[in-house]
Amino acid sequence: MRDINHFIDGASFTGASGRFGDVFNPNTGEVQARVQLATVAEMDKAVQAAQVAFEGWSATNPQRRARVMFEFKRLVEANMQELAELLSSEHGKVVADSKGDVQRGLEVIEFACGIPHVLKGEYTHGAGPGIDVYSMRQPLGVVAGITPFNFPAMIPMWMFGVAIAVGNTFILKPSERDPSLPVRLAELMMEAGAPAGVLNVVHGDKVAVDAILTHPLVHAVSFVGSSDIAHYVYQTGAANHKRVQAMGGAKNHGIVLPDADMDQVIKDLSGAAFGSAGERCMALPVVVPVGKKTADELRERMVAEIPTMRVGVSTDEGAHYGPVVSSQHRDRIANWIATGVKEGAELVVDGRDFSLQGHEKGFFIGPSLFDHVTPDMSAYQEEIFGPVLQIVRAASFEEALSLPSKHQYGNGVAIFTQNGRAARDFASRVNVGMVGINVPIPVPVAYHTFGGWKRSAFGDTNQHGMEGVKFWTKVKTVTARWPDSELEHTDSSFVIPTMG
Repeated sequence: MRDINHFIDGASFTGASGRFGDVFNPNTGEVQARVQLATVAEMDKAVQAAQVAFEGWSATNPQRRARVMFEFKRLVEANMQELAELLSSEHGKVVADSKGDVQRGLEVIEFACGIPHVLKGEYTHGAGPGIDVYSMRQPLGVVAGITPFNFPAMIPMWMFGVAIAVGNTFILKPSERDPSLPVRLAELMMEAGAPAGVLNVVHGDKVAVDAILTHPLVHAVSFVGSSDIAHYVYQTGAANHKRVQAMGGAKNHGIVLPDADMDQVIKDLSGAAFGSAGERCMALPVVVPVGKKTADELRERMVAEIPTMRVGVSTDEGAHYGPVVSSQHRDRIANWIATGVKEGAELVVDGRDFSLQGHEKGFFIGPSLFDHVTPDMSAYQEEIFGPVLQIVRAASFEEALSLPSKHQYGNGVAIFTQNGRAARDFASRVNVGMVGINVPIPVPVAYHTFGGWKRSAFGDTNQHGMEGVKFWTKVKTVTARWPDSELEHTDSSFVIPTMG
């Protein structure tokens, strides 16, 4: 049995907790490795290593830190195939999708390569008589990221790329379901020239999470996961005087107006709803056609499209998607499908009985399609996180606009139309954090920022881009005076200084 160790202070570290989690091969259903689960003391060891490394790393000039990012980017690109296959072997997504996972993380690393520019502060010469005012952004210290199973490359790089580039040292607590890739990324960061202790990976469960949230030397925490846990992380971290950004669940809608290009809609819906087996927080599991004619055509076209989708093992180059991450998650998806039927939705295509020949014990589930789903159904209100598409019919544009706006989640939304005025109005009025116009998965590019609204995000700062730089740094403002001899001895020292 292969053991997956922690990575602390630049080297593999074998914990002594005696607690392990099973890491499965989702394609076969077999346990392929076990991952160590950290104790509080082991988390403290990582934090202490990061604290020691912080003094030197924060004093390294931004250009030299950027050079480490450039080399890390080169190494990840050079090892792309290995990294993608490693990711797929534990997550289950097909290798091509895993490459996309790595690449989207690398785009944030590319942004971090320009850190000398974005760290430039503001300067006002002559703000008062002989007075200059300037600001600088400085790192926080030891910071941490707690990341989910569905993007074990992208989301860690979203976090540690910017955090390390601005001068912090980092503790990464990845998902224990697919932990090997984050360790490999930390190894490559050391190979790129980052000093030992700058990036540490500590595996674990709630014990490790709570150790991060309560450790006095951890100054900021970024989290992505379910909304209930995101709320817990936000509350606990804030109560322990930490800066926290916590991204939660989603129920993203795709609004289809009658003038939409239906060929493109069906293609986009197929990928956005069923790609990566629906295990994306920016998946599109709800489609809202406006008008009966639009709804009937969309349903007919999707019923014809679904049988063309190929579900296969992760290494199948012809597969559209692979297995889900665990048998428990597969059962959870199946239970939500059963709930939808019980609540009165019409199950048009049922993927629960799907089985892949030769891989009957793998965690596979076929694509499912519901019609006549209504907003009062719990299967609509909650995140299913699987290859399930729900059709919620709307009679008008205003009704379609209200559905994502009123939903408890507000991560992403898309509208499909050829009407620029309608799209502009929708983007302005919808109560959701990220909007796609004829773009089914509106994840912003790396130099913009990622973040939802309502129960999809807790905290007031988004991921990556300039919002990420703000989150991982603190601003120091300096007011400086260099008086000449005539101004040195005045009575004004007892009066509050003003610029008048």
